[in-house]
Amino acid sequence: MKGIKKGILYKRVQVIAFIAATSPFVQVSAQDKQAKDTLSVGPAGHKKDSLQLRRITHQEDAMDIVKKVFKAKKDVKADSANLQPGVLYPSILPAIGYTVVNGGTATVGVNISFYTDSINTTNLSTISASPLVSLLHQFTLPIISSVFTKNNKINFLGDWRYYKYPSFTYGLGGYTSLNNADLIDYSYIKFNQEVLYHLGHDVYAGIGYDFEYHFNMVNDGPDNASYEAYPNTNLSQTTSSGFVAHIKYDSRTNTNNPREAAFGSIIYRYNTPLLGSNNEWQSVQIEMRKYFKVGNRENVLAFWSWNEFTYGGTVPYFDLPSTGWDTYANSGRGYIQGRYRGSSLAYLEGEYRFQITNNGLLGGVVFLNGETVPEYPSNKFETINTGEGIGLRIKMNRYSDTNLCIDYAFGNGGSQGIFFNLGEVF
Repeated sequence: MKGIKKGILYKRVQVIAFIAATSPFVQVSAQDKQAKDTLSVGPAGHKKDSLQLRRITHQEDAMDIVKKVFKAKKDVKADSANLQPGVLYPSILPAIGYTVVNGGTATVGVNISFYTDSINTTNLSTISASPLVSLLHQFTLPIISSVFTKNNKINFLGDWRYYKYPSFTYGLGGYTSLNNADLIDYSYIKFNQEVLYHLGHDVYAGIGYDFEYHFNMVNDGPDNASYEAYPNTNLSQTTSSGFVAHIKYDSRTNTNNPREAAFGSIIYRYNTPLLGSNNEWQSVQIEMRKYFKVGNRENVLAFWSWNEFTYGGTVPYFDLPSTGWDTYANSGRGYIQGRYRGSSLAYLEGEYRFQITNNGLLGGVVFLNGETVPEYPSNKFETINTGEGIGLRIKMNRYSDTNLCIDYAFGNGGSQGIFFNLGEVF
């Protein structure tokens, strides 16, 4: 890994070689009225999006286009489709790509959506995974899940990851340079599992456990003064293990593509040597999202705020808040993952999503984001680093309303890159 050029500007750049949107395994019913009634009322007494049935019956996705091209047999009329519990609505994105930091890569993005009970009382559940391998010995396997039981009584949240991840780190604070990077080879295991109970009025609360283990850490690059100055960066392994308390408000009925909804979350984490942590430390994570429908078309103005604060002890370097290390690794479009790091991080993004074609197959976005981390060791916020860009949306599965997101973003100092996601970025 030595000798790889420093100053990498790009997050993973993937060139799509093949797109496969698996046709949903929908059991078809001739009872149109039943399907319409099922779609009319949402969880906890809230009215579901009145356009949901129209999206399914009048829109087209990538699989519909494939069928047209190959003149495949058409499905029974979609307006008689009855979304049923236990039916899977998968979207799959195989892709290959190249970047100077990853070399050649191969990845498969998978999103599986389903209902565990009648959709008039239960939110859509999702499980997503995106395994990646590269010619530079990187392997990542994140599995993120949000599963709702009947009537949304319980929400199971999972974030499981395994990374073999040689990558660059740029030190602490907002003044760091792309030309002053350390290549760190390490492996990473994360296990986070939470159980939240529905308290009513879209409010959930519960507890969980969070375990993060970085091991086989080797510094393969020249010393970075900012990185080396932080305590215990010479360790070969670190462990953070602790309890989680979580309260959230979530009016989204479909997390793949929210409309006219709001989300708020506060997570408190307490890490302790009693559970195997190297150090005792605490953190608070505050996240907010708001979605406004604009006009009569499928246009949405969306805002996202992601904030992390650590305190009460020495946090292992790679557990510090950092660009692109949110749950879905989507923050900081315009910058490589890990570009900015500090004891805290405040992030804000706005995005306008608009429809391009009337059949819902194509859409577009424009977005702007900004983030700030404190300097070390003063712990003062002094900089705001911004990113902006445009993107294309391709409907992969109209039943789960899942889009393929292709964005081009710019950051400060010449940083830029292409970013892919299966499902909206936030």
